[in-house]
Amino acid sequence: MKLERILDNLNSFEKNSFLKIIDGILANSPKNSKEIDLVLSDSSRDLKNIDNINIVKVFNLIEDEFAEYVKTEFVNTTSQLDILSDIITRDGNCIMKQDWFARLYETKLKNLDKKLKAFEKSLKDEKSNIGENRRRDYKIYKACLHTAYFNDIANNQDTKVTTDEQTILITLSQQLGLSQEEIKLINYLIIPVRKLEIDSVINDLKSIGVIFYSKKTSTIYIADEIVKILRKVRGKEIADKFFRRVLKLLRESQVNLICKRYNIDWRLPLDLKIRDIIKEGISFTSVLINDLHKDGTKITEKKKLINELCNKGLKIQPSLKGITIEEKVNNLIKYFESIERDEKVGISIDGYEKLLLEMGEILPELNQMLKNEFELQEENILISNNLLDYNIKPRDILEVVPKNDLEIFCKKKEIKLRGDLVINILNAYKDSENLYLENFENIGFRNLHALKDNRIIIKESELGSKFEELTKKIFSKLGFNVDEKLRKQLNTNKDKIDVVINLENNDLILIECKTIKESGYNKFSSVSRQLKAYSSLATKNKFRVIKSLLIAPDFSDDFIKDCGLDYELNLSLITASTLINILECFKNTKHKQFPYNLLMRDVLIQEERVIKAIGK
Repeated sequence: MKLERILDNLNSFEKNSFLKIIDGILANSPKNSKEIDLVLSDSSRDLKNIDNINIVKVFNLIEDEFAEYVKTEFVNTTSQLDILSDIITRDGNCIMKQDWFARLYETKLKNLDKKLKAFEKSLKDEKSNIGENRRRDYKIYKACLHTAYFNDIANNQDTKVTTDEQTILITLSQQLGLSQEEIKLINYLIIPVRKLEIDSVINDLKSIGVIFYSKKTSTIYIADEIVKILRKVRGKEIADKFFRRVLKLLRESQVNLICKRYNIDWRLPLDLKIRDIIKEGISFTSVLINDLHKDGTKITEKKKLINELCNKGLKIQPSLKGITIEEKVNNLIKYFESIERDEKVGISIDGYEKLLLEMGEILPELNQMLKNEFELQEENILISNNLLDYNIKPRDILEVVPKNDLEIFCKKKEIKLRGDLVINILNAYKDSENLYLENFENIGFRNLHALKDNRIIIKESELGSKFEELTKKIFSKLGFNVDEKLRKQLNTNKDKIDVVINLENNDLILIECKTIKESGYNKFSSVSRQLKAYSSLATKNKFRVIKSLLIAPDFSDDFIKDCGLDYELNLSLITASTLINILECFKNTKHKQFPYNLLMRDVLIQEERVIKAIGK
């Protein structure tokens, strides 16, 4: 769940710890201070008095400083960073009841205890499956950790690993190529793990700003933006679902090489091997650059394999840039980060709901399978809106379903079996109208790359007319009379109004639609001439224009200023994202028609104000 939505669900007391931390970071002049000042310039410097949208903007600008703060605080607060972050950053764990969190924590400790005993036994047994070189790596790290933890005794101080010592140990573990799970096991051989009271764990995590807790509903929230930061602190470069997507494209022999490198049982079925690789916390970069290749593989062969993986396997277009293998892998990580930031579902919401319903009917074990995979508490999890709150999208669901089950589903639903089954299923459940509406902003920005990623194929020359068409649909769904017959009567060869809303009694709202490639629409002089001509045209035909609206994906500050100074037009500006969000909220209100008076006040329509008003 996005940070803004979480903040909307909480009261001021529940947000207090988080806001204090942001205030503390701002007081120390973060690197993006100028950009932050622009966000806060028109409002109080007190974060408690600004809206949640601007709080999120500020947080995004201090992401690096927040990450550094979390690293320090976790060391000070508890030695169980690895255990707790593994729970709260896992796909599907962004919303949890307190009792469910307690159960996951307890289960994690029990499993850790079993693994510790088996690991310690393997280290002592010279005949175990641990290779000689790997055993040496373990012993080196263990000896260094032992020294770092117990060297305080000589100075008559409490035993602990200082921040400086922790930094050195992290560097050592990276050079030895240890996975996060291997590091965790060695750490807890030296520093005994102890079970903490769950209330204490929640309070500690809340006080350092990594979780939000609603006492009224006993619910824990972890924002998507914070999950991303925690993964970095933990050394995980991408989300588990993207790691799974890449591993599923590898040959089983390549997966086996990774398993042998990290002492994972390579005799297991492929799906279980992939699951264990992800759970090990192995570096994604290390897997692609080193672990999946045989010893002695040349750099050119490694680069060729990664290029094929990106171009043919992941079908990334245009091809990722990068001269060196490290640059190529880094750009792949950035590609996955961009997908994760994108809130688009890939198919329409209605299509997602239908997919879950029909998959549940054909594959009755699906509900329990997904519940186990994503560690979800609810009994029935096949509900699209709930899964989207957990940031679980249709492709994420399909990628954890075994291939045999996907084939059964495709045969039952007469979906083609040739090619990529996941893509074939997504194509079959694509609801074009809703999908276009969900991509309204991307169409406005003429972002063909994002549209293609969201399964929309459209010519660039058609984007302007599609934006107009969708604007008409949105205003129709808002209950207005979008009068196409009148629009055609009014239009001339020279002046062509995009949208006419007929309010009866000869009152009209005229709408102009603009798409742009760059951010911030700034051609005020030309658009003002257009709208004045349209208004004059309507007046000549005995109509009264009570309002003009301009819809575009974004507006420059100068454009908004010029618009505010023009007293003749009675023009208001609406961004594409604001318009589509107003529609989504309108669907859940008592109104049959959107109260157009809410569009009469502002120069730039304020989304939050409008949504609050229609929600009353």
